[in-house]
Amino acid sequence: MTLGSIHLWAIAGSATQIAGAAACLFVAVWLWRLPARRAKQRVPVTAALLATALWCLVSASWGSGAPLVNIAETMRNLAWLHVIYRQFQYDGRAERLTPVKPLVFALALVEGMQPLLVVLTAGLSGGQSLTMLAEQVSALLRMLFAVGTLMLLHNVYSVAARSQATAMRWAIAALALLLAFDLNYYTAGYLGDGFSPQLASLRGLIVVFVAAAILMTASARSADLRLRPSRAVAFQTLSLAVIGLYFGAMVVGARSLSLLGGDLGRLAQVGFVVVAAVFALVALPSDKLRGWLRVNVVKHLFKHRYDYRAEWLRFTQTIGRADRGDASFGERVVQAMADITDSPSGLLLLPSDDGALELGARFNWPTLDVPPRALPARIVSLFERHEFILDMDEARSGTDYHGELPAMPDWLIGEQRAWAIVPLLHFDQLTGVVILARPKHVRRLDWEDFDLLRIAGRQLASYMAEQASQRALLEANQFDDFNRRIAFVMHDIKNLASQMSLLAGNAEKHADNPAFHADMLVTLRNSSDKLETLLARLGRYGKSSQSQAQDVDLSELARKVAAHYVGTHPVQLSRDEQCIVAGDPEALEQALIHIVGNSVDASLVNMPVILDVSSDALEGRIEVSDSGCGMSAEFIREGLFKPFVSTKEGGFGIGAYEARELILAMGGRLDVDAREGLGSRFVIRLPIAAAAQLRTNHVSDESARDDAHVQHPNKVA
Repeated sequence: MTLGSIHLWAIAGSATQIAGAAACLFVAVWLWRLPARRAKQRVPVTAALLATALWCLVSASWGSGAPLVNIAETMRNLAWLHVIYRQFQYDGRAERLTPVKPLVFALALVEGMQPLLVVLTAGLSGGQSLTMLAEQVSALLRMLFAVGTLMLLHNVYSVAARSQATAMRWAIAALALLLAFDLNYYTAGYLGDGFSPQLASLRGLIVVFVAAAILMTASARSADLRLRPSRAVAFQTLSLAVIGLYFGAMVVGARSLSLLGGDLGRLAQVGFVVVAAVFALVALPSDKLRGWLRVNVVKHLFKHRYDYRAEWLRFTQTIGRADRGDASFGERVVQAMADITDSPSGLLLLPSDDGALELGARFNWPTLDVPPRALPARIVSLFERHEFILDMDEARSGTDYHGELPAMPDWLIGEQRAWAIVPLLHFDQLTGVVILARPKHVRRLDWEDFDLLRIAGRQLASYMAEQASQRALLEANQFDDFNRRIAFVMHDIKNLASQMSLLAGNAEKHADNPAFHADMLVTLRNSSDKLETLLARLGRYGKSSQSQAQDVDLSELARKVAAHYVGTHPVQLSRDEQCIVAGDPEALEQALIHIVGNSVDASLVNMPVILDVSSDALEGRIEVSDSGCGMSAEFIREGLFKPFVSTKEGGFGIGAYEARELILAMGGRLDVDAREGLGSRFVIRLPIAAAAQLRTNHVSDESARDDAHVQHPNKVA
């Protein structure tokens, strides 16, 4: 080290010592002005601060190696030793802890030997060798004092009451830092060729930290002052530490290989650096490594796994970003839940008309094949009663808490990426479930995961219920407007039908040309019948058609509908088993025409629409399949069966809605399965006529028995 650099470090050391002296004097005056009830141990702490300020001023004036500086440092150390011992007296523990007094006495004796060593060195003329020996003995004594005082500090903090330890933790941490720095400083001087001017220049800065810690400890709010690093800072700090350790190991390894010497050593050194650099470029950006690091940071540095403030802000931002991107509300619901557990993807299942759960939305999970009835209705009641989060790994291992295992479908048990099922409950009613995929860093779900996911599920359920209420209100308003308009249409059609009926009646009485008027009568009568049929159909929406059920042959109906499209679009029957169901022939034909028409509109000119008629012992089915543009699960859920929502230019948007309502009115069901770009499949299910008749007779018999019991409650059989 050059003479100029030593001079610069000496100037820096003097500046930090002056700053340390000023800080100690300021805190000493501030402590002395405090009320006596708030200034515990005011006299010894003030004396220690004044002794430390004196040492700083002497060090700034004469340098770190002067004899007077050594004596001033002894005064400083003894003053802080007295403060620590008074802490035991203040707690009333000096009599119980018998090793304390001998340890304090020994430390005071070791430190008291420093002035004697200074006097002996000044009185003897032993030259440079004696001076170096005295410096080594002094450094050794200071090392012993630092180690012993650190042990004493640990004893003070470990046996203190909880509230007392919390209040004085800053002062103890600062004194520990001062003693640890002195231990390092004197150890380096004892083992090396002399004391480091760089370390000496930092001693005043350590004193500033001690004074600030004493000020914080004496503050009325010291118990509330805690070091709470954010998770981002902790994660980044640990990441930098890992990277630093890695590159440090690289340097040590390269230096070690250089000891081989010659060309072989240089080759091994270069090869090691290249391999280590390539490994760093591959491993450090890894998502799996970052996930492992994040989990271990949270596990070992924080009391809780989650930063709830950050999670809540991210949660609300994800749900409320309706104006960003193309993500639908259902996708945002899944993403908000998946972000909590770092899940890469997920599904949203929503209740269908028959109580089962069907696919509502996907988030980054396009390849999973989800059946139309994804979860049975039984699982819905279990979620509503118990409000539990289903750990799929436990379900696969056979663990069954609430009887949910028999209701789990095979497709979900077999999908190893499925990790957890979170119910969305609003006022104890299930509005949907979210299936989360397994995160990249595999871990087990714990109580904190369950609590946070359960609360987030309730919040999402309230958002979904609010959106459903708004949609229902909008739909009701649209229906109200539609009803007002259709009332005028029905009135006009009714008048027209009455006029045509009157015309037909008059023509029968005043016919001059029988042949002509006969044709006119047929035409008018047919028109009148059609208008009256239209009126009847418009007037029966929402009413059950079970009482007017007739036997309908589905195969004959399918052939009749296919004949409508001869010459316009290919509609083919792949299977036409004879199947007699109970329903309304006209309503069923109208519903099938709506569905086939939609498939024709969605298909290219040469792509046929396939009709398939089949049956089993309970129900008959007509499947309408096409290879057209298909539909997304979101559109099926939110738009397909919503009135006044149409993808066709100029369309009313009531065709699919009317078809489903007509089929439901006949006791049937309409299922839809579609994929975007692949096509759609509509399945009409209706009860077999014989089964429907048996069910009707059974209900009638039970009703008659109930009536007889009411009329003759005391009759003995």
